[in-house]
Amino acid sequence: MAKSITKINSEKAYDFRSGDTIKVDVKVTEGERTRIQSFRGVVIKIRGTGVGKSFTVRKAEQNFGVERTFPYECPSIDSIEVLRKGKVRRAKLYYLRGLSDRKSRIKESR
Repeated sequence: MAKSITKINSEKAYDFRSGDTIKVDVKVTEGERTRIQSFRGVVIKIRGTGVGKSFTVRKAEQNFGVERTFPYECPSIDSIEVLRKGKVRRAKLYYLRGLSDRKSRIKESR
């Protein structure tokens, strides 16, 4: 049992934190056709551990915010790419919800 859990955890080892800008490629099935849909945004929270771990990504377009929560071990996630490492002091970035697009930008860490 322990071997199977470590095998699941070792397959998808993503390295991102709150404040990072990531691109999540998700497999979407529409009828018989399957395609890949990209969701690009800032990670505002990571919760849980192990198989129950999940993260929330927020993107803002034209002063309208969209948030999407993904399970960490979701089979529909094709890939996760870290585009920018963000420099933040909080683990949960809920304060970004009240800010405009321009003010919600996060500085890049070096």
